Amino acid sequence: MPTLERVPALTAPELLAPPVASAVTELPTELADRIEAAPIDPELADTAAFSEAYGFPLDGGANCIVVAGKRGEDVRFAACVVLASTKLDVNRTVKKLLDVRKASFAPMDQAVDLTGMEYGGITPIGLPTAWPVYVDSRVLDAPDAVIGAGRRAAKLFLPGSVLGALPHVQVVEGLALPAA
Repeated sequence: MPTLERVPALTAPELLAPPVASAVTELPTELADRIEAAPIDPELADTAAFSEAYGFPLDGGANCIVVAGKRGEDVRFAACVVLASTKLDVNRTVKKLLDVRKASFAPMDQAVDLTGMEYGGITPIGLPTAWPVYVDSRVLDAPDAVIGAGRRAAKLFLPGSVLGALPHVQVVEGLALPAA
């Protein structure tokens, strides 16, 4: 099993995508100091592969999903963070939060272009400031949540409570459903 060399994210900007590195430095010290980064094999960036290879439980992994919603010609984007052991409720909860008629996962190329992050590494830290970030309330209970670092070759580690305290975050009860 590969090992993880976790270091404070503030001391390892080379592991982070540029918007993530910038955003981490702008966080209040009490939040930034609780975020660690570690290099990983980019082939293992997807949550299930990472969990299996590095021995992390799926309920400690948090997926950041970029969603696009439409109301007429207006397109609204948001990021949703849910535990890897759950499934995002796009059709009810996200549509209601965005106040749109239709919502779906944003196309990969569009999500990458708009975030400045790599697909499979998109994270709620460093997203466009106009986007709401919705975090499922269950994520707050994760003592050591694993999220992307903006690059496939690294992960961030932080308490779920820190995720819930990030700027632009709205904690939502029922954002995720149990995985089928």
